Amino acid sequence: MSFFESITKKSKLKAAIKQTAEARSSEGHTADQLFKKVYQDYAEVVANEPLVAEALYNWGFALLHQARTKSGEAAANLYQDAIAKFSFCLTVEPAYLGAAIDGGVAYMELARVKAVEPNDSLYGRAKSYFEKANAIQAGSASYNLACIYGLRDDKEACLTALEISKGKGSLPIAADILADPDLDGVKYQDWFVDFMESLNKKPEAAAKVSEAVVEEVALNEKIEVEDIYAKDAIINEETEVVVKDDSAVIASEAVVEHNAVVDEDAPVNEKTKVAVEAGEAVEEVK
Repeated sequence: MSFFESITKKSKLKAAIKQTAEARSSEGHTADQLFKKVYQDYAEVVANEPLVAEALYNWGFALLHQARTKSGEAAANLYQDAIAKFSFCLTVEPAYLGAAIDGGVAYMELARVKAVEPNDSLYGRAKSYFEKANAIQAGSASYNLACIYGLRDDKEACLTALEISKGKGSLPIAADILADPDLDGVKYQDWFVDFMESLNKKPEAAAKVSEAVVEEVALNEKIEVEDIYAKDAIINEETEVVVKDDSAVIASEAVVEHNAVVDEDAPVNEKTKVAVEAGEAVEEVK
């Protein structure tokens, strides 16, 4: 926070304290309006303080986990303290997702400790926190909402929340869903069984894409094999041509040897020798 922001907030705080005294001395609707304005001023003073919000969230998170190690009134007091920290955190930082989700979780666990009915206000407050979490990040608390709807045996709302959670990628693994006591009342109903079975099915679009990829790979392999055979054929043809060419060269050289011409400039003795040999060859043919 800058020095200027600090001075501004201090002035607003002093004004809020003064208005609080005025509200206390007022009555009825006037007092209510003054208190409402005071609360807004206090909220602005503590807002946009990331370090404060983080400290409050982690404080509440620690209280939430300690409450799980207790029972009865001791647990209830810790849950209520955790909720207060999460609530204050959201006042400081309204978009703090963790505080919104864990605030709802704390309310649900407090409701279990107090053994209240699913339609009790504690579950209603938990629902409000989860809805706030979804407003911050779509689908982030849809599974939590599904649990509340499951406790209330609200089939359509529960299934819708589960589908949203699935679509947003925030759904727990199947084993955890089946082990969740909040869904004990619905997990053997046909619609829930169908939903769980759908988690094991490969999406049709994904299946088609997978098949297309396999076909493409097979086609590429076939083309590669055909290319190899084609290249071998070309090599064999070239080799055959080379062999034929070599044979032609050899044959040509042989013809040259048999068609030797007498050198007129050679010495007489050599000319005579060649002529004699040629004559002998003719006689032998006859």
